[in-house]
Amino acid sequence: MAPVTDLPFVDERRVHIAAPAEAVWAELVEQARRIGGGGAAWYAPLVGAEPRTASGPPLTEGATLPGFAVVEADPGRRLLLRGRHRFSRYALTVTLTSGVGGTDLAARTDAAFPGATGWCYRQLVIGSGAHAVLVGRLLRTIRDRVLRGPG
Repeated sequence: MAPVTDLPFVDERRVHIAAPAEAVWAELVEQARRIGGGGAAWYAPLVGAEPRTASGPPLTEGATLPGFAVVEADPGRRLLLRGRHRFSRYALTVTLTSGVGGTDLAARTDAAFPGATGWCYRQLVIGSGAHAVLVGRLLRTIRDRVLRGPG
């Protein structure tokens, strides 16, 4: 996965999904809809995130989610989200790689945590393992919902 060169690497999580990339992308869009109206909507103002609200068709270039702007969207292949708040500047790069037996879904996080408050925030979110748990859960949720099918 191509790095976001202006931000330090944090981590990358992956999951294999026995389904075509189009089905995985469709569920990624559905999860973006849920995130846009869920817990992220209260968290974004709390930390001063930009952007603060969801706008535009989900996961299209120029659209936003609380805390993220869609910088690049290549449906079924790649998604680049960027954002910032009081304690961090960050990017989430999602790639879908089609192969034999399905799609590999990967989420790479790059982020900078400037100053003492940034360092503290990094310890709370990254150092505690909370970020890894949440991203891993998101990827598994996408996998499980795709495999379960509509309904």
